[in-house]
Amino acid sequence: MARILVSMNDAFLSTIDKVAKNEQRTRSELIREALRSYMQKANRIIPKKAQNEAKILEDLLD
Repeated sequence: MARILVSMNDAFLSTIDKVAKNEQRTRSELIREALRSYMQKANRIIPKKAQNEAKILEDLLD
């Protein structure tokens, strides 16, 4: 598994650590899950945005 370096302020990291402790998981597990959720959401939004933009373009060309 690859490792990455991510910078964040101390207060945010402290909040992440508290949530991870409350959920009895590691900081890495919590961050991976957050990124998975973000990616799933982004993948749902991008196709909708493309469809909306295509519709606008079609309307303009008609």
